Amino acid sequence: MVNTRPLLLAVSVVFGLMTGSVWGQVRNFSSVTDEMLLNPDPADWLMPSRTYDWQRFSPLDQIHRGNVQQLRLAWVRGMGPGIQETTPLVHNGVMYVVNPGALVQALDATTGDLIWEYRRELPEGGAAARSRNLAIYDDVIFYAAPDGYLVGLDARTGQLRWETKVEDPKTGTRHTSGPIVAGGKVLTGRACSRERCFIAAHEARTGRELWRTYTSPTRDEPGGDTWGDLAVQSRVASPWGNPGSYDPARGLVYWGIANPTPYTRITRHQGNAEAVPKSTPSELYSNSTVALDLNTGKIVWHYQHSPGDDWDLDHVQERMLVKSAVDPDPNAVKWISPSISRGQERDIIVTVSEAGGLWTLDRETGRFLWATPFPYDVPEFHISRIDVATGQTFINWDLVAQQDRDRHIVCFHNTKGYWPMAYHPGRNALYIPYNDYCLDQTANINAPDGTGPRVTRPRPGADPQALGGIAKVNIATGQLQRFHTQRVPGMGATLATAGDLVFWGDLNRRFYAFDADTGKILWETVLGGSIQTSTISYAVNGRQYVAVLTGEGSITGGILQYLPEIKPPRAHNAIYVFALPESR
Repeated sequence: MVNTRPLLLAVSVVFGLMTGSVWGQVRNFSSVTDEMLLNPDPADWLMPSRTYDWQRFSPLDQIHRGNVQQLRLAWVRGMGPGIQETTPLVHNGVMYVVNPGALVQALDATTGDLIWEYRRELPEGGAAARSRNLAIYDDVIFYAAPDGYLVGLDARTGQLRWETKVEDPKTGTRHTSGPIVAGGKVLTGRACSRERCFIAAHEARTGRELWRTYTSPTRDEPGGDTWGDLAVQSRVASPWGNPGSYDPARGLVYWGIANPTPYTRITRHQGNAEAVPKSTPSELYSNSTVALDLNTGKIVWHYQHSPGDDWDLDHVQERMLVKSAVDPDPNAVKWISPSISRGQERDIIVTVSEAGGLWTLDRETGRFLWATPFPYDVPEFHISRIDVATGQTFINWDLVAQQDRDRHIVCFHNTKGYWPMAYHPGRNALYIPYNDYCLDQTANINAPDGTGPRVTRPRPGADPQALGGIAKVNIATGQLQRFHTQRVPGMGATLATAGDLVFWGDLNRRFYAFDADTGKILWETVLGGSIQTSTISYAVNGRQYVAVLTGEGSITGGILQYLPEIKPPRAHNAIYVFALPESR
């Protein structure tokens, strides 16, 4: 059923002289409580994938398989120039969105009309604004700004409530990951390039820092020896991707950590590729899932997916939380723990890395359950084997650069980056957007990142007409269906709905609605630019909407160069919103 809450906003004009200009005010604002975040109204979209579990499932069903063909454009609004990788929030008929250029806006979610905006004045020559999402709690909008500050804005007016300096961009640290709020704490990740990185928690009401957890150990801490003799500031592994998921029953936050830098082992360790062990653990907590205690930030457990990475194959994608029977099919899944009680329902974590590979872990302990190469099993896969009894993972040493100018092709790369997957609980199925591309990398010990040249290209032998698509995976068995394939890759998130639809968009401006069972395209439209990251659904006054953002992400250009026939407008940043025709 679609929520029938009245639209609680007004767009009267008010002017203010401050860093962010106030253009209007949200009237009769309803504060967002812990209970609302734990069990959000179906009409709202209060976090990047709607719920703490990152399932990207909308319970709204007004738009369904029988009427989706009638979808029409409800409104469109341009956004600021720059890298666009964000997903908006919606609460009580108001859309909150961060634009490239450090601009936060509140919009009427039925028309796109501006209510208020806040523009962050950045230092001259400062960091480019790149943010994945905002967060909302109580009556505050939280923004991880590119100048290193965490900012709290009044959700009614956009006025600055507080700001807290978290990091110094001069050190190469950047707020690339958006915030989430859990238990009254604002959690943030970031990208670091010249110093040890961290996840931080701040008090939502004041901005006061509560804890910060570093994502690599010092020499004297447990696991410190896994980084060899590297100085502390050189132990860099960033939580730069999608923000973490939260399990309220356990009080745990699950976050993905990126690769160590520089990319190649021989550059990280001054020409010695074997300065750290070939086996697990190696350079903790790089390429790991970490489970953090929400109250203290303590790492309760970790699982390292790819030790001693040599290729910048991040594991920073979302950690989806699912309750499912676990009964992997040996014909569909390559590595299966022998300790699994077949068919037993349990709480699991599911993730797909930038390098491909589908992983499932036990949510309580981090114990390995099963994993399999994804989207295909190929010799160039970055993992050679997994000790299924212990879960210990071994990288493909044949693909590691042993000396300067070594060249390797590693599959896969940018398989599924910051664009998240969706889950349909009624089907117990994942809908995973993927690209069939590999990394062609030559080691260059004199380059800052340890490589050059370094390019992403279609996988050798890949079907040129199936370089992108969606895989539907039964999460209990691991059985995979090529739900949809096409030549043009997609960097849009999938969205599953109770109307038994899956929405997804590609780099060639096509936005689709699929039948959640068959993959049949039920509706298609052409937008003004490449589709990036977003796609959400919400409702206002009983009417369901589907919103999608266009624009250019940080890696769009690198993919488009291999598709010369595809010429979408570059950097067309806009919000497109669709709905069924209003009844007369």
